[in-house]
Amino acid sequence: MTGNAVLQFFFFAVVTMALALPCAGYLTRVFSKEPSAVERGIGRILGAGFWTQQNWGAYAFSVLFFNALGGAVLFWILTHQRHLPWNPQNLGNLSPAFAFNVAVAFVTNTDWQSYGGEATLSYFSQRIGLTVQNYLSAATGIAVAFAVVRGFVRKENAALGNFYADVVRVTLYVLLPLALVFSLFLVGQGVPQNMSPYVQASPLGGGQQVIAQGPVASQVAIKVLGSNGGGFFGVNGAHPYENPTPLSNFAQMVSLLFLPIALVLAFGRMVGDRRQGWSLFASMTILFLILLAMCVYGEQAAHPALAGLNVNQTISDINLGGNMEGKEARFGIFNSALWTVAATATSNGAVNSMLDSYMPLGGLVPLFSLLVGEVIYGGVGCGLYGILVYVLITVFIAGLMVGRTPEYLGKKIEAQEIKLAVIAMLLYPVCVLGFGVISLLTPEGANSITAYGPHGLTQTIYAYASAAANNGSAFAGFNGNTTFQNVMLGIVMLIGRFGMIVPVLAIAGSLAVKKITPASGGTFPTHGGMFVVLLTGIIVVFGGLTYFPALALGPVAEHLALFAR
Repeated sequence: MTGNAVLQFFFFAVVTMALALPCAGYLTRVFSKEPSAVERGIGRILGAGFWTQQNWGAYAFSVLFFNALGGAVLFWILTHQRHLPWNPQNLGNLSPAFAFNVAVAFVTNTDWQSYGGEATLSYFSQRIGLTVQNYLSAATGIAVAFAVVRGFVRKENAALGNFYADVVRVTLYVLLPLALVFSLFLVGQGVPQNMSPYVQASPLGGGQQVIAQGPVASQVAIKVLGSNGGGFFGVNGAHPYENPTPLSNFAQMVSLLFLPIALVLAFGRMVGDRRQGWSLFASMTILFLILLAMCVYGEQAAHPALAGLNVNQTISDINLGGNMEGKEARFGIFNSALWTVAATATSNGAVNSMLDSYMPLGGLVPLFSLLVGEVIYGGVGCGLYGILVYVLITVFIAGLMVGRTPEYLGKKIEAQEIKLAVIAMLLYPVCVLGFGVISLLTPEGANSITAYGPHGLTQTIYAYASAAANNGSAFAGFNGNTTFQNVMLGIVMLIGRFGMIVPVLAIAGSLAVKKITPASGGTFPTHGGMFVVLLTGIIVVFGGLTYFPALALGPVAEHLALFAR
């Protein structure tokens, strides 16, 4: 890593933490304050049940019902967009299988896109359909995270809060203000925000060029802030209208990370021990830095097929810069790698470079981030409750080592919680390996691969890992827009999102009714260096052992074959 890259990362880290720290305090106050007049007014409109405290079952049912309703509305919009307003390009309706996949993707915060948004969706579909779900899916994740936190905090009280009240509070006080400010910033950088028809231009070289317009800034803002990732344009953050300047690129990378980090630090504040949040943050940061170093190293290495070329000095000089295929010259290797690691570590899925063009080692890094469940900061909300599942497994293993009943934050971790945690953890390998194998063995699924050998395997595994982890990024060469893949990936996205939320809420409900036992001399500390190392090791071992055959036959085999020539 060059000195310039180190300096850029230092500045990036300082700005990110400068935003995350006050945001953590703000989030804590938002979820601790009394309802405002605006919230009371919304409550009167929605009914008395808006403030009713819910146990974990009622909370989970509300999550499922609310998101099913949102998915149904979005599905209807997509299959009827030709007849709806704000469609100056007269774009047609989506097929049922295609609309199912898109609706599920945006409801589950995955934002998987096997299409070019500017060529497929009308302004109404983008603005009313997708952008609204970007807010609601992000709010759902944060609401569930704070419901889980209440399970650790409350004593002998089965109530976890009210889902609808939590979603309103998150949207009103967190997501809308942040997105509004960021949208204005993006407009100032040159990102369009209009409802104009596409522009017909006549280039100097002759012919005609269509330049897309639309309400881009408002969607890009919540895309990065809400861990969504769905771009207005097909090439996402590599498009000059979504990401026009180095400053907009820097700001979007910061926005990928600071809110997920703030949620982790807010956890420590809400449980009354800030060290707990910092220990989770430390484990995440260790993994993030290792993966970033690997990705930058992999992309800065010269391609072996070009390394020995001495055709002319120009080619040699370019080659020394590393692998620039699929990357924006405006951003370069380091900023492309940093964006990739940040986006796949936070379940965002936005891209400013094409992953299919990465070197095998560089491509291994985002794939590994997905396979461990995206708990390296993770998405807004889901990263926090995802790593808490790993925490329960860690304290359980630590308890077995010393022969004591596992405890975390004064709550005894017993068989019921561990069983639920294991169920939540096993969902990812079932989705990735189970459904991925079906795709590879089925002619319809195998036809989606555009490369053979290890790289083709990586394309498929990455697609199903991205869907299961609700990330949405892809290896670009994988054709996901077929009836088979639309349905299969849609099912995996649903399991990855709600199959995780239900057992996590069940864990919170089980813990909420328990007493809090004061710490004793035999209590395993969960805020020191030993715990951080153990938690980090559990995450790596779980990801490594579960997916080792797939990684060995995919990116690892491709790397070894490439450099053995």
